[in-house]
Amino acid sequence: MSPESPLGPCEADIGHCITCSDEGIPMRVLRAGEDLAECRDDAGELHQVMVDLVAPVGSGDTVLVHAGVAIGRVGP
Repeated sequence: MSPESPLGPCEADIGHCITCSDEGIPMRVLRAGEDLAECRDDAGELHQVMVDLVAPVGSGDTVLVHAGVAIGRVGP
């Protein structure tokens, strides 16, 4: 725990830890491999995402990402 925040060091600046929050971020798959995909978030930033839990995925799919891992699909 951080002395400046009773929540811990990563919560002090943003209100929650980006690694252990309950948030899933929707991202669009641009290119997909067997285990990894290049994805873009709503802000336009590119991310390498592990997709083996929701494979197979393809270009144009939308996945829900938590801590760099796709944990679900969005839409049909």
